[in-house]
Amino acid sequence: MLFLSRTRYTLPLAPGRAAKFDALESELEVHVLAAAAPGSRTRDGRFTLVAPFVLRQLDGVLFWLLLPFRAARMLRRLRVAAVICQTPYEAAAALAARALAGVSARVVVEIHADWRTSTRLYGSPARRLVAPVGDAVAARALRRADVVRTVSPFTSRLVRAMGVEPAGEFPAYMELRPFAAPRRALPDRPQALFVGVLEPYKNVDGLAAAWRLVAERLPQASLRVVGRGSLADVVERLVAECDVRWDPELTAAEVADALDDAWVLVLPSRSEGMGRVLVEAFCRGRGVVGSRAGSIPDLVEEGVAGLLVDADDVSALADALVRVLSDRALAERLGEGAAAAASRWLQSPEQYARRVRELVG
Repeated sequence: MLFLSRTRYTLPLAPGRAAKFDALESELEVHVLAAAAPGSRTRDGRFTLVAPFVLRQLDGVLFWLLLPFRAARMLRRLRVAAVICQTPYEAAAALAARALAGVSARVVVEIHADWRTSTRLYGSPARRLVAPVGDAVAARALRRADVVRTVSPFTSRLVRAMGVEPAGEFPAYMELRPFAAPRRALPDRPQALFVGVLEPYKNVDGLAAAWRLVAERLPQASLRVVGRGSLADVVERLVAECDVRWDPELTAAEVADALDDAWVLVLPSRSEGMGRVLVEAFCRGRGVVGSRAGSIPDLVEEGVAGLLVDADDVSALADALVRVLSDRALAERLGEGAAAAASRWLQSPEQYARRVRELVG
């Protein structure tokens, strides 16, 4: 089995990520072709990683242009039974690689989120110029793939809208051991926590506008932001104006501590896939103030595990945050509902590996 991904890996793998691939190895012979994080080794017995290009602006373009040829070489050499792809874009590369190599490996595409987000609400605005081409390539790859797997009802709906029926729907593998310690009570001071990339699809600009309203109405509350991205300047301005703490990056254990220090997770995304941070918050017994976008309503039962608002309604987002951060009993009740919802999305590495094995046949 060849896993094809744009994900940046660091070798050797961290223990949590290694557990996933070790479990897969018990079911399948696994090889991975992906990108290397800066400073990482590029090879071991399982991984072949593409080092970052010297000119960072060309890194992504060159990765995608060369991916079919790199994958074709591996297909010829390894004679794998199937290629598992993280998005329709990798699936397009796998289909091209299969033709170049003249092999019959099955192409399996996993749908973790709305793939169109990457060209419209992420990174440089220049990406929007290639959105129509990207949409056409993705649609063709989805329809030509041998197997399509989704991770949530939302992603299943996306696939069905393209005229394709998913062969399986089960959650993405998530390393949640850092979030499994006994839950802690809410701290004395109300705090909201945002964790995610600082990109337009996460609605960071809407969160900043809403928090300014919250700060006026509830000055005793604070906001903590964890993440980096193209909208970092939006957070920098907010930090200068309000009681906001910003951490560009935290380890998983530090994110767990940050959730323990918060009353509620805020996730006002305009588009959202599996929403890993939602499950992390559930494990720590923290409710959610989120948007009715993507997979968020699939995970967050409104009024039970959180409060949901329309993604671009700044006033409604501010009202929901004020409501939770001014009512400890409500925050605790939502936290209990969130904790009860966590089990639906949990799976061991072994369960995940068995599901992948059954999917590819």
